Amino acid sequence: MPNDPFDAASDSLIAPARLAFPITPTDSTDLSVTTKAVYVGTGGDIVLRAIGSASDVTLRNVASGSVLAIRVKAVRTAGTTADNLVGLA
Repeated sequence: MPNDPFDAASDSLIAPARLAFPITPTDSTDLSVTTKAVYVGTGGDIVLRAIGSASDVTLRNVASGSVLAIRVKAVRTAGTTADNLVGLA
């Protein structure tokens, strides 16, 4: 196991992500982990719900390779055309 000199450091919203996980859009459930950011592998539209929002929003024409600095609790299937999404937390 590699040595991590920052292992004892506390996490914060501005600290680099410590977790990366694939996001599979779904219309019925929230993500199991709230993100700090979302990486978009293949661009398109993303329908999501931010952690503090009461309704979904659509981010249109997000470019491939973008990192969206947004705390997301759900990514929806309906309306999402972007692919290869990775949650960063």
